[in-house]
Amino acid sequence: MSTTALSLQASPYSAFMQQCTVTLDNGQTLHVEIGGNPQHPTILLIMGLGGQLVHWPDAFCRQLIHAGFQVIRYDNRDIGLSSKSDNQPNKKLNPYTLMVRFSLGLKNEGAPYTLYDMAEDASLLINALGLANVHVIGASMGGMIAQILAAEHPEQVKSLGLLFTSNNQALLPPPYPKQLFSLISRPQGQTEENVIRHSLKLYNIIGSPGHINQIEAAKFARLLYQRNYYPLGAVRHFLAILCTGSLQHLDKQIQQPTIVVHGSRDRLLPPAHGKAVAKAIKNAKFELIDGLGHDIPPYFLPKIVQSFVQHIQNLTP
Repeated sequence: MSTTALSLQASPYSAFMQQCTVTLDNGQTLHVEIGGNPQHPTILLIMGLGGQLVHWPDAFCRQLIHAGFQVIRYDNRDIGLSSKSDNQPNKKLNPYTLMVRFSLGLKNEGAPYTLYDMAEDASLLINALGLANVHVIGASMGGMIAQILAAEHPEQVKSLGLLFTSNNQALLPPPYPKQLFSLISRPQGQTEENVIRHSLKLYNIIGSPGHINQIEAAKFARLLYQRNYYPLGAVRHFLAILCTGSLQHLDKQIQQPTIVVHGSRDRLLPPAHGKAVAKAIKNAKFELIDGLGHDIPPYFLPKIVQSFVQHIQNLTP
């Protein structure tokens, strides 16, 4: 199968993307959107914890397409329109114990799956789409998945772009408490309005200060809720991170050209996390964007796109 042979339909969420469902060899079913010329080099976008594919802004995808790339974004397992796990998290797991061990670079046990499984999903997706290799851009948890993919399947990854991510090595600065608890806290109720209110609060806490459009953020939160609200998936994603542990040893194996982009105002994963990744990967570039938080607001979007596009275009053919 190739991207030109897929049974594609118009995406209801984007005027220039097409959607399909892909069943992987491991049984997972991923919902995928594809845009751009299939003859152009492909960029695979991997989103973070609990993030649906629409968390990659349309403008972000459009600018990559205009720069000469085919763009693929997808819902990770357990989120959005992709398949959901039947395995329930172990209720005996103590999240605070897990986080202490995690801060020391130690992996935990008991998650239904880990980031290694999610990286395998990405590898199988590349195969299922008939792509020999791709440029990969991963954000936050998606950047962690991208690191594993690049290390364990180097033949599939031409270059690596990492956005506000971490390798979770020991003793990195922890997330600021306000940002962490806003991420893992629950809304007061499961109604649409309660969830939107909770999401808007989260965006304002982890996002780029002074660059949150309240009206647009509320509209986006409503879109996410109506597309697929599945909070248990985010819980499993969080456990997957905690039960994966440090990626530092994998970073030392990565040979692909890599750029790490981070925000100076990121309080969920402070800039030291991105710097640690760039230090661990041979010849990786690090770029700090002043004022950027843990989001992709319109104000910073062109700069982020430019960083990744220039990185790819500067590669030796």
